[in-house]
Amino acid sequence: MKGRTFGLRALDIVIIGLVLALTVVSGVKIYGGREGKALIDIESPEGHWVYTLDEDRRVSIPGPLGDTVVEIKDGHAHVLSSPCANQTCVAAPDISRKGEWNACLPNEVILRIVGTDAAEDDLDAIVY
Repeated sequence: MKGRTFGLRALDIVIIGLVLALTVVSGVKIYGGREGKALIDIESPEGHWVYTLDEDRRVSIPGPLGDTVVEIKDGHAHVLSSPCANQTCVAAPDISRKGEWNACLPNEVILRIVGTDAAEDDLDAIVY
C-alpha cells in the first residue's frame, strides 16, 4: 500500500455533496411536502364513504340500529344524531384534524379524519 493516499479529491467532495443534496430534497418531498385536503372517512357495515371537509353537507350513514346523521360544516365533522342509547358520539366534540376520530359503537359507524395526496384535490366524494 505504499504510495497510496486516502485523502478526499475534488470529485469525491462533489459526489458527496450531490448525495447529500439528493437526500435532503427527497426527504422534503416525502415528509415535508403538502399533505393535501383533509378528508372524512366514514365506515359502517353497510358501506364506506369519503368526503372532503371543504364542502358543507349532511349525510345519513346506515348502521344495524338505523341511520347515523353526520354533519360536515366549516371544515369540521360532527355526529348530529344516532339511534344508539347512550349518545356518546353525539356529545363528542367536532373532529377536523388528521388522526382525529369519533365512533358510534352500538351502530357500528366510525368517522376518521385522514389526509390525501395533492393529486386528489378535486375529489368530491368516494363511495365503495
